[in-house]
Amino acid sequence: MKRLFAKILLFFLTLVLIISCNAVKRLEPDQNLLVKNEIFSNGEKVKDPRIYSRLYQEPNTRILGFPLRLHVYNLARPNIDSILSVKYLQDEKKKNKLIDILSKKQFEKYLNSRVEFNQWIKRTGEAPVLVSSEETKKSENRLQSWYWNNGWFNVETDYKIIPLEDKEKRAKVEYYVTPHEPYIVDSIKTEISSKALDSLYELNKSESEIKSGIQYNTLDFNEERDRLSQLFRNNGVYNFDQEYISFDADTVNTNHKVNTTLIIKNQRNNVGDSISRVPFKIHKISKVNIFTDYAYSQRNMPIADSAQHEGYTLYSFEKSRYKPEAISDAIFIKPGTIYKDTDRTRTYNRLNSLRVFKYPDIQYTLDAADTTRTDLVTNIFLTPLPKYSLGFDFDVSQSNIQKFGIGFGGSFLIRNIFGGLENLEFSGRGSIASSTDAAASRDENRFFDITEVGADMKLSLPRIFLPINTEKIIPKYMSPFTNMSLGFSTQRNIGLDKQTFSGILNYAWKPSKRLSNSLDFLNIQYVRNLNTENYFNVYRNSFEELNNIAQDSNFEFADPTEDPPVLGIPDEADQFIDYVISDEFPNTGLDEEDFFNVLDIYERKLRLTENNLIFATNYTYLWNTRESLYDKEFSRFRFKIETAGNVLSLLSGVFNYEQNEQGNDKVIGVAYSQYAKTEIDFIKHWDIGQDQIIAARAFGGIAIPYGNSNSIPITKTFFAGGPNDNRAWQAYDLGPGSSGSLLEFNEANLKLAFNAEYRFGIIDEFKGALFVDVGNIWNVLDSNTNEAFVFEGLEDLKELAVGSGFGLRYDFNFFVLRFDIGFKTHDPAQPIGNRWFRDYNFSNAVFNVGINYPF
Repeated sequence: MKRLFAKILLFFLTLVLIISCNAVKRLEPDQNLLVKNEIFSNGEKVKDPRIYSRLYQEPNTRILGFPLRLHVYNLARPNIDSILSVKYLQDEKKKNKLIDILSKKQFEKYLNSRVEFNQWIKRTGEAPVLVSSEETKKSENRLQSWYWNNGWFNVETDYKIIPLEDKEKRAKVEYYVTPHEPYIVDSIKTEISSKALDSLYELNKSESEIKSGIQYNTLDFNEERDRLSQLFRNNGVYNFDQEYISFDADTVNTNHKVNTTLIIKNQRNNVGDSISRVPFKIHKISKVNIFTDYAYSQRNMPIADSAQHEGYTLYSFEKSRYKPEAISDAIFIKPGTIYKDTDRTRTYNRLNSLRVFKYPDIQYTLDAADTTRTDLVTNIFLTPLPKYSLGFDFDVSQSNIQKFGIGFGGSFLIRNIFGGLENLEFSGRGSIASSTDAAASRDENRFFDITEVGADMKLSLPRIFLPINTEKIIPKYMSPFTNMSLGFSTQRNIGLDKQTFSGILNYAWKPSKRLSNSLDFLNIQYVRNLNTENYFNVYRNSFEELNNIAQDSNFEFADPTEDPPVLGIPDEADQFIDYVISDEFPNTGLDEEDFFNVLDIYERKLRLTENNLIFATNYTYLWNTRESLYDKEFSRFRFKIETAGNVLSLLSGVFNYEQNEQGNDKVIGVAYSQYAKTEIDFIKHWDIGQDQIIAARAFGGIAIPYGNSNSIPITKTFFAGGPNDNRAWQAYDLGPGSSGSLLEFNEANLKLAFNAEYRFGIIDEFKGALFVDVGNIWNVLDSNTNEAFVFEGLEDLKELAVGSGFGLRYDFNFFVLRFDIGFKTHDPAQPIGNRWFRDYNFSNAVFNVGINYPF
C-alpha cells in the first residue's frame, strides 16, 4: 500500500511540475498564444459547434481545461543541436573523455539519441497555436463560405484579435458576422435533354431534396444530385454519372428568392477527335454468364462444363462442383430485367457472405446481337476459395477467478460440402488454468486446477431451411442463412465441474446494412453437474453460516471433541440440513430465523447443483449504425426476447412426465426450465471533436420463471460488476439489491445498468477516460423472498450502485488495451444515510484490465 501511495504521489508531483511550467515560455515577444475563439452574429454570441468547426485555427487541445500536450511540447529544447554542440563538441576535453569511456561510435549514438528523444517529445506534444492574421483571415473566409452555403448570400464578416491584458502573450479572436436576410428557394425548372431521364424525373420529382419555400442550402443540392444519380442508375441508365447534373441559380432582382434550373445534359460520345452528345437510354440485361471457377491463368482455356438455370448460363473450366440453383440464387442480376446498381451491390454482398468465393468480378458489355445498343451482357467471374481450411488459435488470460490461463483451439472448414454452397465447420477448444480460489480442496498441490475441453460442429446453409416458402417474408436480398450446430464441453474447475451439451437451429437475415435479425428457433442446452459434493468447498460463505447455526443447535457432530466443532463436507453438512428441515425442527434448539436461513441455504444448494435442461426459442433484433472500427459517432440498439419450456409444457398432456421431489416435471430425468427473458441494450457515441468522445449505455434485463420453474437457471441470470459493467465492483460482487454481496457469486433475474464515459486523447495513442457507472441486480417474481435481495417497487431504485473513476488506454489500432480504476461512490450495501463516498479511496478501489472499450 505504501508503494502504491508513493506512485500516486509521484504522479501528482509530476503533474504539478508540468502545470507550473509556463505555456508561453517559448514564444517570441511579438507572438501570442490563441486561447479562445468567439463568434458573434448580429451582436449575439453563437453557440452552434458546427459553425466553430469551420474556423481554420483552434486553441491547443485541452484535457479538463488543461493544455497537457502543449506543456509536453515545451519540455523539448528548441535548439538542441546548438546545445549539444556547445556542451559536447566544442569542449574538446570533455568530448575526448567521453569517447575514451564510451568509444567514438557509442558517443555519436549518444548524441543522436538526445536529438531523437527531443524530436519525440515534440511529436508527442502539440506546438503552440499562435494567433496569425493570415490564418485568422482564412477562418473568416470559411465562416463567410458557411453562411453563404446556408442561404445568406449577402453575409458580411469581420474579426478582431484581442490580446488578454491579464495574461501575458495570450490573445483571443472575435469574429463578427452580419448575415442579412436569407435567400429562399422559389421556382424549380428543368432542362433535361434525354426523354428517358425526363420521364424518370417527373415520376419521382415529389421525392426531390430541393423544396420550394425553404431556405437555400447547398447540401440540399448535393443530396439531390446524389438522389438523381441513384434514381437513374437503378432504373436502367447504367452509364450515367453525376457530372451530367448541374444547377443554375438565379438571384438577380428576385427579392431574396432563388429561381433554380436543373440541367441534365445528354451523354458525351467521343469518336476519334470529335465529341458529340447522344441521349441516355434505358438498358436491360439480356444475358447473365457465370464463370464458377475462374482464374487468370485459365482465361484462355476451353470451357469444360456448362449448365442452364432460370435464364442463367453457368460455365466451368473443370467439371462443375456447384448446383446451378445454388449459384443463381445468390445472383440478383436477372436476365430480362433493367439494369440496377442495387442488384450489382446485393450480388457482391451475397457472394461475399457465402465464404466460398473470393471477391467477385462483375462486368457489363453491350450485347453485340442487339442493334438498339440497349441490351447488356453480364459476365460474373467467381474464383473459389480452397475447399478445405484449417485454423489454430492460442491465448493467455487472467481474471478474478483464475491467476493464469492458457487457451488453445482449432477449426476445420469444408466449403460447399454438398454442392449447394453449404459450409461445414468442426472446431475444438481447450484450456488449462490456475485458480485464485483456495476452495479447490482436491488436488491442492496442482498448479493447473482448471481444465476445459469442448468441440462443436456447425453447418451453414445459404437459405431459410423450412418446409414452407419464406421468400415473401424473407427475400433473398436479406442474405438469409440457416445455421445448425451441435456442441459439447466438459469443465473441471474450482467449482462443481460440469458437462454441457447443446444444439441450435438458427435463422439469420439482414434487411439492410444496419439491421440484422437472428432467430434461434431451437436452442437446446443440457447442463450436467459432475462434482456436487464439492458445493460447500466452493460456496464458503454459505458453509460458514450453516456451520455457525449448527454450533448453536442440538445437532450431534461427528467429532464433538473438536473446538469449535466443524461440519464435515459433504456428508455431515447435508445431514445437518436434513436434520433441521425434517419433522424434528421443534427439537433442534434453533429459532425460526435460523430455520429459514438453513432453508434458504438448502434451496440455493438445490438450485446450483441441479442439472438443467433448457429448451428455448429466442429472437434478437440489432440496429447498428457503426460501419467500421474507426467510426467515432454511432448508435447501437439490441433487443432480445427468449422463452423456454413452453413446448415441453404443451407436451405434458401427451406424455406422462415423471416428477421430482418438488413436484416439477422431468424430461430424461431432469426438471426442464420454463421462463421468459428479455434484454434491451442501447449504446450511443458522440464525437465532440479534438479527439474527444462521449459514450453512453443503458441496459435493462429481466427473466421471469413460471410453470415448471420457480427460479432461473444460473446460466441465464444476470450479474453486476466487472470491467465491462460497474467498474467499482469486481464481477459477481455487486448486489443483489442492498444485500452486500453475501454470496460468492451473486446473481439475480433483474438487472439495470447505465454507463457514461468521457474519452479524450492524451499523447499519441494514449487515451484517457472519466466514467460513471450506475446499476444493480435484484430478485423479482422468483423463489427468493429476502427483502434485501428483492425488487419490490420503484422505491428500491435507491439501491442503484454508483461507481466512478478514471482510466488509461493505449490504442493499437486493431485493439485497445484498457486500464480503469473504479471507486465506490454510492454503495447500497451500506446503511441508509452512510452510502455516499463511504469507501471512496484507493485502498477500496477496483483495478480493471480489459481489451477494447467497455461499450
